[in-house]
Amino acid sequence: MNLILTNDDGIDAPGIQALQQAVNALSNPILDSIPGEQLKNPKSQKIIIAAPQDHQSGCGHQVTTHRPIQVQQRSQFAYAIAGTPADCVRIAVSHLCEDINWVISGINAGGNLGVDAYISGTVAAVREAAMHGIPAIAISHYRKGKLNYNWDLAAKWTARIIADLFNHPQETGTYWNINLPHVQPGDKEPEVVFCQPCTKPLPVNYQIKGDKFYYAGEYGKRERTPGSDVDVCFSGNIAITKLQL
Repeated sequence: MNLILTNDDGIDAPGIQALQQAVNALSNPILDSIPGEQLKNPKSQKIIIAAPQDHQSGCGHQVTTHRPIQVQQRSQFAYAIAGTPADCVRIAVSHLCEDINWVISGINAGGNLGVDAYISGTVAAVREAAMHGIPAIAISHYRKGKLNYNWDLAAKWTARIIADLFNHPQETGTYWNINLPHVQPGDKEPEVVFCQPCTKPLPVNYQIKGDKFYYAGEYGKRERTPGSDVDVCFSGNIAITKLQL
């Protein structure tokens, strides 16, 4: 099994380290019940990190076509790419790895719920993979206020979720979008809920100083359609949506 890991927070972000931790956990005996030769023989697995050199959050599906893209090889299997998440997937598909089984993007610091999918570089990476016929999963971690992330817990949840999704039917042209909730000590263990993406708009508000507008929308106050991914995640559960090109 050949996996491409990427993100939009940059190759040095803690979220992609947590994602690598989650993928490495697939060889843990606790997941030995997963069918498929590729998981029964983890030594045959190749994990390549092809992630942006710098922070690219909110870049959407932007691609680079009119300037050179520097690719710095950090190690045998890690590449820092001076481009967008979609660039990273394009370069990985065309030059870094043959026979890619999955592209996994994340773990993003911040939610990518509902209409965020049109803005998110994290989701754009897996959309690009889907365009090439490659199964793909985006993982994001909703954050309440300015509370700290628990990346070890996020890695634990992610390992179990992607192990399950590896065996879910996935039609060509579709891709998964996962959003982890922000739980605190004493909160109940989140449930995994397959749901539909919310179509409500993001909060739009600006602080105006002279001729300059500063975005001041409050993410946590966005509208939430009952049963949608926003509602599920804000309620403390893990939201999984299947998106389509």
